[in-house]
Amino acid sequence: MNHELKVKKYARYTDDFVIIAQDPVYLNSLIGPIQEFLNTKLKLALHPRKVTIRKHSQGIDFLGYVILPHYQILRARTRKRMWRKMRSKMAELEEGRINQKTFNACVQSYLGVLSHGSGFNLSQQLKNEFSSLKFDF
Repeated sequence: MNHELKVKKYARYTDDFVIIAQDPVYLNSLIGPIQEFLNTKLKLALHPRKVTIRKHSQGIDFLGYVILPHYQILRARTRKRMWRKMRSKMAELEEGRINQKTFNACVQSYLGVLSHGSGFNLSQQLKNEFSSLKFDF
């Protein structure tokens, strides 16, 4: 990114990356060279539905969060998956398939994820949902 294309503002984590620029024409012009590099050097391809050019006010969907100019929130799909998994873990706890310690570890894991964004209200909801159980919040 930096050496070949001279992109100034970008973020990368494993196989995910985001490029930030003012000019949508410039961003469109990068797609071809990036596809070429990924295909020839790494034998990878861009996912056609995951390449988007958006205004910063719409937020950047990156690593499970939507990053907005002054805060970041958990992606709606990630939030729904979190609630679905927590209810599933609660059922496993009630059936005796997992113990309290394992369930607590799951809750703590999600609280950790929520701490990286503007997830205070969501973490409070999570704590309240399972407040009948004793946790180390």
